[in-house]
Amino acid sequence: MHYWVRASPSDFSGTLPQRRSGHTAVNIGKSKIVVFGGLVDKRFISDLCVYDIENKLWFQPECTGNGSVGQVGPSPRAFHIAIAIDCHMFVFGGRSGGKRLGDFWVLDTDIWQWSELTSFGDLPSPRDFAAASAIGNRKIVMYGGWDGKKWLSDVFVLDTISLEWMELSVSGSLPPPRCGHTATMVEKRMLVYGGRGGGGPIMGDLWALKGLLEEENETPGWTQLKLPGQAPSPRCGHTITSGGHYLLLFGGHGTGGWLSRYDIYYNECIVLDRVSVQWKRLPTSNEPPPARAYHSMTCIGSRYLLFGGFDGKSTFDDLWWLVPEEDPIAKRLTSSPAKNIPEDKDLAIAKETQLSHEASQKEESAVSELRKRLDISVSISVPELQIIDELEDKEFLELALSLIGVGEKVSSNGQISHTQAAQALRDHWGESTPKLIPLKELGPLLRDYQRLITRHHTSSSGWESLKFHLYANVLAVNYVIDYGWGKGGEGVEVSHLLFADDTLVFCKDSQDQMFHLSWLLMWFEASLRLKIDLDKSRRALVFLKFAFGSSVQSRFSLGWGGKRGKYGKEERGWCSCDMRDGYEVGV
Repeated sequence: MHYWVRASPSDFSGTLPQRRSGHTAVNIGKSKIVVFGGLVDKRFISDLCVYDIENKLWFQPECTGNGSVGQVGPSPRAFHIAIAIDCHMFVFGGRSGGKRLGDFWVLDTDIWQWSELTSFGDLPSPRDFAAASAIGNRKIVMYGGWDGKKWLSDVFVLDTISLEWMELSVSGSLPPPRCGHTATMVEKRMLVYGGRGGGGPIMGDLWALKGLLEEENETPGWTQLKLPGQAPSPRCGHTITSGGHYLLLFGGHGTGGWLSRYDIYYNECIVLDRVSVQWKRLPTSNEPPPARAYHSMTCIGSRYLLFGGFDGKSTFDDLWWLVPEEDPIAKRLTSSPAKNIPEDKDLAIAKETQLSHEASQKEESAVSELRKRLDISVSISVPELQIIDELEDKEFLELALSLIGVGEKVSSNGQISHTQAAQALRDHWGESTPKLIPLKELGPLLRDYQRLITRHHTSSSGWESLKFHLYANVLAVNYVIDYGWGKGGEGVEVSHLLFADDTLVFCKDSQDQMFHLSWLLMWFEASLRLKIDLDKSRRALVFLKFAFGSSVQSRFSLGWGGKRGKYGKEERGWCSCDMRDGYEVGV
C-alpha cells in the first residue's frame, strides 16, 4: 500500500521552485535533483532549481558559463530533454515560443557551470516533445518528437565523451511517429510508451528497442509489447519513473473524443512490474493529487516526488510525496485524519452518492435544455430499447393519415389503410429535405427509424428497411443540426454521417455549437441504439474562406491541397488555403 501526502513546509527549507509545466527534473546521483526550464502563463523560463536531498534544501545556484552568443546558459524553453550522466546534466532541444530548438548544452553540477557543446556526426533536427534515456554512464538515446512540421520516429545515440551523434538504422516494423511519449532504459532495451502520433491520435502502445549496446552485437530492431494486466489508457505528457523492480507511470492526458470538448487528464498510478512482466494498478489508500500532465516525477529511495504540471486550465506549483505505508511521512495521515484520510465508510458513501446525484442533475439539465430548444419528443433516458409498433404509435398514425387526407377516419379494413398511410409518410420523408419537414415530425420519424432498423436486423428480407436506413439517418441528423444550430438562419448542412469512412461536420467556433454537437451525438446513440465510432473521431478547428467573384471576398477559403493539423502535420485533402500556426488545430 502506498500513500499520497502533500509536502508540508517542514519537509523543505529554502526557496521552492515556482509553478511550471513542461520542465525537466533529473536525479544527480543520490545527492540532488535539478529542475530546469518550463512554461508558466505562456511564458517560457530558464531558471535552475536544485533540491539537496541530504539537507532537504531547495536553492537556486549562481551559474557561470558562456554560449555561442555570449549567454551564460540555455535560453528559456520547455518540452526539452534533460539526461544526467554522473555529475553532468545534458540538455537538448525544446521549444521557446513558436520556435523549435536544436542547441545542445551540458551543466557541470559540481561547479555549476554551463557549456554549449559543438557536436558532430548525424545531428538531429530541432524538435520538442522528444524522449530520451541514458545508456549506462556514457551514452544517451533519443527517440521521436515534433519538428514543427511532422512527427518524428528517428533514433539518435549520443556519445557524451566524443560528442558524436549517430542516427540508428533500425530494420523491421517501426512504431508510428510520435511526440509527448516516454523513453526508459530497462537493462538492454529502451521502452517507449504512449504519445501523440501522426494525424493527432493519442496512443497507448508499448515498444521495445534492442541493439543499443555495442557489446551485445544485436541488430537494432523494434518489438511491440502487448503485456497482460491492467494496461494504462492511451495518453501523452505522462511520466514513467524507475524505482526498484517497478516502472511507475503517473498522469498524462488523453482525448475525450466527440463527447467531450476537453482532453481527459489522469492521476492514477500504474506500474509495470519487471518481475511478472505485467501492468498493475498501484494501490493507494487516500486522495491522489489533482490530475495533470507535463509534470515531473523523481525517485528518492523508496519515495517519489511529484512537482508541477498542467491540467488544461491551471499550472501547478505543488509538491507531493508518494510513499509506502511504513514511511515516516505516511504516519502524518494517522496523526491528522481530518485532513489526510477519507471520511468513514458511511460518510464517504453518502458524499459519493451526493456527488453522483449532482452530476446526474447537471446532465439531465443539459439534456432537458437541448430537448427544449429542439422540441423533440424522443426520450433519451429509456434504459432499454422499446420498439412501438406503427399501429400503436398514435402520433405517427395521425401524421401519416393527415398526409394522405384521411384525417382521423379509418376504412373498414383499417389495417390496410394504416399500412398505406405509413408507407406514404415514409415515401414523403425519403423525398424531402430537412427544411421541408416541420420540427414536430422528428420524433415520429426517429421512432419509425428504430422500427425499420430492428426489422432489418431481425429478418432476412429487408431491402425497404435498409433503403430507409440510408436516407432517414441523414434526414434526421441533418434536421436536428439544421434547426438546432441554425437559429432561424441557414443552419449547418451534413452530407452524410454513417456508411462512410470520414465525415466532416462544419459548425462555428463557438462553445454553444460544440455543446449542441456533443449532446447531439450522445443523444443520437442513446435514442437510436447505433454506434458512432468515437475512437476514429476528433475535433478540428479549421479556417474557411469563400471567394465570390473577383471583388467580393470574405475571410476564409476552402480548397483541395495540403492541410496542416495540430502540430503541423501535412496531408492531402480538402483544407483551408490560409492556415494559421495552429497549436490548437487537431485534424
